Amino acid sequence: MTIAVKIGLILALGLGLTACDKGPKKGPDEFGVLPTKPLVYPEDLSKLPEPNPQGINLADKRPLEDGVVALGGKADRLTAKTINSGESALIAAAGRFGVAANIRTVLVEEDAEFRKRNKGKVLERWVGAATYERRYTDQRLDEYAELLRLRKLGVRTPTAPPQGE
Repeated sequence: MTIAVKIGLILALGLGLTACDKGPKKGPDEFGVLPTKPLVYPEDLSKLPEPNPQGINLADKRPLEDGVVALGGKADRLTAKTINSGESALIAAAGRFGVAANIRTVLVEEDAEFRKRNKGKVLERWVGAATYERRYTDQRLDEYAELLRLRKLGVRTPTAPPQGE
């Protein structure tokens, strides 16, 4: 048997084996499976929560809640519907000049009207080019000009990094 025949047989065998693939696997995605927290034996078995198929597994990772706890916060405040006593001073300071109860609705309507008036050019819309940055250029805040303006008014401002960095 010559070398050419041997190489041909090896190539044919390799091609034949690649044809045996049955397509994508139906198993779990190895990149979608997250490692869980270690299992902990409960202190009191009579205080276990009721089983709930839509509930949260206590051993699953919760990155947002874990991050809040790591920074010294309370994870249960993320889902709270009431105002905490520690937040009332912040809310009072933010609303000292008045607060519109429907501010989100008003902003959505104003933004929709602004986008309607500032559509992209015909070719940009036809191609699907993103014109978001160009539309809102006039509304962008120049932080260094604002810093200088506030300093001229005598407002104490924090230091800022050099411009252009």
